[in-house]
Amino acid sequence: MPFRINRNGTFVYGVRTGGVHTSAEAWGMKIDWDRRTCARKGHATYAPDDPRLRIRLHARTALGDAWRCLRCGDFVLGEPHGSGPAAEAPLVPRGKVLRDLFVLRFLAVERAVRGVFIVLVAVAVWKFSNSQDAVRRLFDEYLDVFRPVFRHFHYDLDHSPVVGSVQKAFGYRHSTLVLVAGLLLAYALIELIEAVGLWYAKRWAEYLTVVATAAFLPLEIYELTEHISWLKIATLVLNILAVLYIALAKRLFGLRGGRRKFDEERHSASLLEVEESAGVAHAPL
Repeated sequence: MPFRINRNGTFVYGVRTGGVHTSAEAWGMKIDWDRRTCARKGHATYAPDDPRLRIRLHARTALGDAWRCLRCGDFVLGEPHGSGPAAEAPLVPRGKVLRDLFVLRFLAVERAVRGVFIVLVAVAVWKFSNSQDAVRRLFDEYLDVFRPVFRHFHYDLDHSPVVGSVQKAFGYRHSTLVLVAGLLLAYALIELIEAVGLWYAKRWAEYLTVVATAAFLPLEIYELTEHISWLKIATLVLNILAVLYIALAKRLFGLRGGRRKFDEERHSASLLEVEESAGVAHAPL
């Protein structure tokens, strides 16, 4: 059972049921991503060799020994999950780093859904290229059937932009359609690789996402000049925000201090932040 130790030495127990904290903080408007993650995945405790830090992260209670969670900061009854030098403690995402991970995984899901959709489109184009004449005849038959129905509602299918686009596609050569299917599969593969890498917060995936997404922005802008739709606008805005967020938040391409500052931020958000909250003084550089 996780709990806190007040400055006066008293214990404050916080029981979680179904991932919901029952303390007064649970009623606040601000989302505590650290505790929500611990409620879902469990706590991460560690017993460092440094006696100054060890005594601050350890507590003896009537129910047994307890250790401070490296993610949410609560004390947890039971043996620690690991022990050793403080420098070898696991880098547990917490605070801002944990929120960044949530955003990356949202983008990963979006990339995965888009990749699967593009694969389906590529398969449809490839099948269409192998049976182009049969599909053309089937389309013309259905067009003859629905033409009187749409004419009754004062809609001329012969001058429909959608019908015109489909009929234009029938004029493409087999080799052209196969090339289009291949390019779509390559694009889908990039999207799926991005999704996997972003889900596991790989730095190479962040670079790939920024470069690949930025490369397609001019094409998306050009498509808006041809035809404006809310879906295209939303996609363009989402991609621009994704490029700016990942490049700045992850300090890519040397931005905001680059990789060195990123590693320092990631480390300070885990063990060092716990040390500072525990009152352990650090030697000046």
